[in-house]
Amino acid sequence: MRIKKTAFLPKFGTKSKFFLFVFMATIKLALLRHTRAKDGTYKIRIAVGHRSETHYIVTKYKVNSPSDFTDGIVVHIPNAHAVNIKLRNLLNDYEERLDRIPCPNDYTCQELRDMLKSMRPHSSAITFSQVLHQYQSELIEDGRGSYAGMLANTLRLFNEFSDGETYLSAISANTISDFERWMKRNGSSPFYIGMTISMVRTIVNRAIKQQLVTYPIHPFAYWKRQAYEDREIDISVNDLIAIKNSQPIFKKHRLARDIFMLSYYLGGINLIDLLAIDFRGVSVLEYVRHKSRNMKTSDKRISFTIQPEAQELIDKWMNRNTGRLDFGYKFSYKNFLQYVTRSIKLLARDLGVPSWRKACYYSARKSFVQHGFDLGISLEVLEYCIGQSVKNNRPIFNYLKIMRKHADVAIRQIIDNTNTPKTPLSSQTTGLKM
Repeated sequence: MRIKKTAFLPKFGTKSKFFLFVFMATIKLALLRHTRAKDGTYKIRIAVGHRSETHYIVTKYKVNSPSDFTDGIVVHIPNAHAVNIKLRNLLNDYEERLDRIPCPNDYTCQELRDMLKSMRPHSSAITFSQVLHQYQSELIEDGRGSYAGMLANTLRLFNEFSDGETYLSAISANTISDFERWMKRNGSSPFYIGMTISMVRTIVNRAIKQQLVTYPIHPFAYWKRQAYEDREIDISVNDLIAIKNSQPIFKKHRLARDIFMLSYYLGGINLIDLLAIDFRGVSVLEYVRHKSRNMKTSDKRISFTIQPEAQELIDKWMNRNTGRLDFGYKFSYKNFLQYVTRSIKLLARDLGVPSWRKACYYSARKSFVQHGFDLGISLEVLEYCIGQSVKNNRPIFNYLKIMRKHADVAIRQIIDNTNTPKTPLSSQTTGLKM
């Protein structure tokens, strides 16, 4: 019960006296005996009492008989203790919502009930895992299952650190600092620690954006992710030429060579995108990267002409019925990517490629960009080719648009350089050479 409004009225007599009249709104748990559901159960409700009226908010909790609910407490059922804890938290939540309503006496009981229902939950009643699971569901619906899986691992680690569920309102700067030290003590690498804590920050920021929690000081106000040098997995033009011209005996090496070179010829396309394309009747490749299709708000479509070297490999491996590349393996995507990476590394090693330890499928993408940059191709054109967000905060790009013709010229120039390598230009050359 809470005092919401007061009025002082005089009592006439020999001396003036004042009485305090109090208008109150009450919230409690209730069960209505006459509201039996079709399945024979009775829903527990939040009873909102105000101005001599009572209106109800139905909860998801129920009992089989009115005798299972006595004086606001669930009894006689096996999980009664757990249900009572959840009901107590729910009641606390609605009490906190009532506290947030200014001048509740200005509303009728029904209006007050409707306001309480529409308000967002109390921050202390929302857990870290609840927000994370909601985000996971969205990611899976958007086809980003890989990132959803990484979040699941983050939740496992955070719950292990905190010994169970954690309320969002309980997360503070000290929590993040302690979590980082805990991961260090458990032998996690700095890169892995940074990646995991960044995902925790993503969940916290989502909760703040959705107004599920507020903080006087942001939990990440004093945390900064350590800067890491990008892993060098690009290979030289000469090493790439050695892979391109190889004639391996084993099928897995031939397959790895062709997939690697096809990625290079198609602007460093990622494997998940490459395997999803229907190449039937396609001379101009247009696609949206799987990784960024649900992230960027600008135009996300990549478009360029398929060069003859790429078309030859596509014709070699394309399934005529589906139009997709078919390498005769039934691996999951993750296992197939690992298989290709191992195979390209072994091929590079057998060829005596000096940088064979760095070779993997992703090396094709990294090498495409590095080789193009060394040839003096604009960074913006290279960003367009690989589907990265073009940094358009420079005034000149208010007057310029990267188009397919620029990408076609760039890709042709990079491929030609694998036939007759040229002397790389200075790394300072970044002007548009179209």
